[in-house]
Amino acid sequence: MLAKRKAVYYLSGGVAAGFGLLTCFVLLDPLSAMDREFSKEIQEHHNLLLDQLMRYISWFGYLPGSVIIVAIAATLFFFFGYKKESLFITLTALSGLLSTLVKLLVNRPRPAAGFVRVIEITQQQSFPSGHVLFYTTFFGLLTLLMYLLEEVPATIRIGIGAISLALIFTIPISRIYLGAHWFTDVLAGFLLGILLLIVLGSVYVSLPKTKSNK
Repeated sequence: MLAKRKAVYYLSGGVAAGFGLLTCFVLLDPLSAMDREFSKEIQEHHNLLLDQLMRYISWFGYLPGSVIIVAIAATLFFFFGYKKESLFITLTALSGLLSTLVKLLVNRPRPAAGFVRVIEITQQQSFPSGHVLFYTTFFGLLTLLMYLLEEVPATIRIGIGAISLALIFTIPISRIYLGAHWFTDVLAGFLLGILLLIVLGSVYVSLPKTKSNK
């Protein structure tokens, strides 16, 4: 148990340090050649079908989509007696608050039409990607729950887990393709999402199962 705690601390510290270094890099070079080149490569091959697909992938991160999916998931867990799981799924909404706070502090402008192909016009600041942060936290926790809740039928666990992982790994591409974010934005969102997921996951597994789960 002690070794596992140390591993969690080291992992959290490493992720936090990585995010800190990335933030410093963005503050020093908000329009880096690396970001521009990455966007160019992602957007190089585009068509109307791909445009729509990338919009669909990003849908869960918009309002009211993010609120709806959190509410549905939390309600389903609660309905089937998983009260603790319902609470922790609801807590993934904290990712929105964290995203807004960091955006205000860093205050990085969105990619402009002169540098990238902007398909989606957004309002908030660019760093970090709130979509990637939310997807990593929400779908990451959902994946963890599907792994831990062995009493749930295997087909449901595998199906939900596979879809969740697919969304986590495709949302960064979607945000860059749509011209809404730079590569460093989505990387920052992923790191912050992992950090929040570690916190939520660690607290979750440290608590006893609720009576209704047995």
